[in-house]
Amino acid sequence: MNAARPAHGRDACFFPDVLLQPAYRISVWVPPAHVQRVLDGIAGVDDLRVGHYDRVAWIAAIGTEQFRPLAGAEPSQGRIGELERGDSVCVQVCILRDAERLRRLVDEGIRPHHPWEVPAIFVDETMMPVGAEG
Repeated sequence: MNAARPAHGRDACFFPDVLLQPAYRISVWVPPAHVQRVLDGIAGVDDLRVGHYDRVAWIAAIGTEQFRPLAGAEPSQGRIGELERGDSVCVQVCILRDAERLRRLVDEGIRPHHPWEVPAIFVDETMMPVGAEG
């Protein structure tokens, strides 16, 4: 699906047997019942490969989210004008920095498979460990 090339030179950091690469960390909050659907959507457009592993993701314990839908919203949960609280799980994935890959992952992998009108998606620039072999 995507054979990302490791960075070399000043963009890469070396530790014994580990190479840190510039990466995007994508975090998305998902209702627990929809976690697998979102993960499968992501896997449909990106293999999330890191070294000799694919479908690499982190899934946090269930937490609580809150929001109040305002006029004009089309909430999948809750009512306009009323504070809503519900269970939510943070799913995180990392990919080597590639703007097109990030766009595809969010626009084709997450959004169509997420139940919310506006999914809570956060993207951070970070460094990701990759085996020395790349």
